[in-house]
Amino acid sequence: MKQVKLITGNANPELARKVSANLGIPLADVTVGRFSDGETQVVINESVRDCDVFIIQSLCRPANDNIMELLLLADALKRASAGRITAVLPYYAYGRQDRKVNPRDPISAKLLADIIMTSGVNHVVVIDLHAKQVEGFFDIPVDHLEARPVLTDYFLSLGMGGEDTVVVSPDIGGVARARNFAKVLSSPIAIIDKRRPRPNVSEVMNVIGEVKGKRAVIIDDIIDTAGTIVNAAKVIKEMGATEVYAACTHPVFSGPAVERLSNAVKEGFIKEIVVTDTIPLSQEFEGVKVLTVAGMISEAIRRIHYGESISQMFKF
Repeated sequence: MKQVKLITGNANPELARKVSANLGIPLADVTVGRFSDGETQVVINESVRDCDVFIIQSLCRPANDNIMELLLLADALKRASAGRITAVLPYYAYGRQDRKVNPRDPISAKLLADIIMTSGVNHVVVIDLHAKQVEGFFDIPVDHLEARPVLTDYFLSLGMGGEDTVVVSPDIGGVARARNFAKVLSSPIAIIDKRRPRPNVSEVMNVIGEVKGKRAVIIDDIIDTAGTIVNAAKVIKEMGATEVYAACTHPVFSGPAVERLSNAVKEGFIKEIVVTDTIPLSQEFEGVKVLTVAGMISEAIRRIHYGESISQMFKF
């Protein structure tokens, strides 16, 4: 892989370093900083001519700064005659704004896709998009990776699976995700039926499925303010589940999330919160377990470079 270059911004350098170590390829010499007026400064300090370049940049908080770093890195690489520019985006910002809910709403996920393509990116790699239709917003190849193997391997290592375990979807929209997760564990599923009176506020109504006497895993793609997960855990625990685990790919953890999750662990409603490192945790706390997706990203980069199938990575 002599012609491969790995580049990272300031979003998640620790994840980039793990990918670099896995592949045995050092991170390229790149300066990503700020001018005195706060504008983003990008300098590529080595030749990238005709190279296969992978920018590892999670578009997490501060999202707008990290997006700007990605765009300027891609533009600099394009102008430096890079052979192919692949944006590896473990977390895709604005992914929940994929349609118009109100008459004059922007479709932010589509706008971001347009900007990324304009910057010079030729290929995109993402992990667990909130809405899969976002793939269609790009006119360039998109490889959509799943964190499911990383998460299910962990729960299997705990001896979970079979009829003694139940996989819970926190809402109707996540049923397909829960079903796919449950297939790997050979477990049944349950569904939380809830209504949301206003944004970031959820109210659990009832549970469809049997959770009594089972170890429950509530699976979601994103935990944001944690209201949904905590409310679901309390109801499932009250209905007789022996243990409740909360699991997600992207630990956004905004607003009161850390406090809510920490309290839920202390009060015994949640045994453990299992997340991946697509987004670096701003604050670690008791009860949270972080799994790395570096191995999966490394294998995807290797397969993309050599023109091998990505879908074969997810043949369970």
